Amino acid sequence: MNDLINKKCIPCEGSFPPLDLSEIHKYQKKVDGWEVKPNEKKIYFLEKKFKFKNFLDSQKFVNEVGKISENESHHPDILFGWGYAKIRITTHAIEGLSENDFILAAKIDKIVNV
Repeated sequence: MNDLINKKCIPCEGSFPPLDLSEIHKYQKKVDGWEVKPNEKKIYFLEKKFKFKNFLDSQKFVNEVGKISENESHHPDILFGWGYAKIRITTHAIEGLSENDFILAAKIDKIVNV
């Protein structure tokens, strides 16, 4: 079982540095299918696209992600439409990835795999 699911996101006000690439790759092994990408400013984020049978299933998933995000006080960027949802996660306060991002990714994966 993924140990990240049992962790809680820690509030971040820029009080710790972003993960380096070796740490990112270690955590990435724990979240299946999540891609690590840099944006135009070379700030890393996690991204995953989920597929569904219709719009309502996509919307239901996004609503569940919203509940988890509120509970963790860590909020992803979400794009969704008919049959899909794309989730992008980063820790804005540190301009990079933190353990919180991988915790949230693991918890999002759990709702899909239930």
